[in-house]
Amino acid sequence: MNYRVQPTAQVDESAEIGAGSSVWELAQIREGAKLGEGCVVGRGAYVGSGVRIGNNVKLQNYALVYEPAELADGVFVGPAVVLTNDHNPRSVDPDGRQKRGGDWQAVGVQVAEGASLGARSVCVAPVRIGRWAMVAAGAVVTRDVPDFALVVGVPARRIGWVGRSGERLTAREGEPGVWECPQDGTVYEEEDGTLGERATRA
Repeated sequence: MNYRVQPTAQVDESAEIGAGSSVWELAQIREGAKLGEGCVVGRGAYVGSGVRIGNNVKLQNYALVYEPAELADGVFVGPAVVLTNDHNPRSVDPDGRQKRGGDWQAVGVQVAEGASLGARSVCVAPVRIGRWAMVAAGAVVTRDVPDFALVVGVPARRIGWVGRSGERLTAREGEPGVWECPQDGTVYEEEDGTLGERATRA
């Protein structure tokens, strides 16, 4: 075994754990889940059946990732984050009978490369969190988040842009729609509500 699992963690035998990953105390990884290399699953975190997680993903303590969520490489999931999977949750059907697994349609949250979900944020499925986006602590995401967007509040709304470093981008003076990372100098261009990295010229 080329990964580490603490004795109090529960990892189903059908789950796949990538090399160099760590699963800490009281975490639970359900059947058919797949984690890439170099992942960290914190104390008390939950990974649902069949969830797909890329490489170098961090799930902090008590994060709840319900199936059929998909997390790409480099995603950060803060403490007590919840990724839901039922858009119309009910314990019982209209006749009062308890609902079972086949009585509802699971919907998932997709989190793209490098995105970060702040502590106690909630992503209400079905939604997609874009590449390198940042969801503020305590936010409730009810609609898709664009790449590089910084969103806050309940419901979450975009208040700015962030770069790969996580720093908030600043507008370039005299260049409408052009943004720059104050940390690494990367330049981004905004068009029709989306942001992308400016192609470098040789």
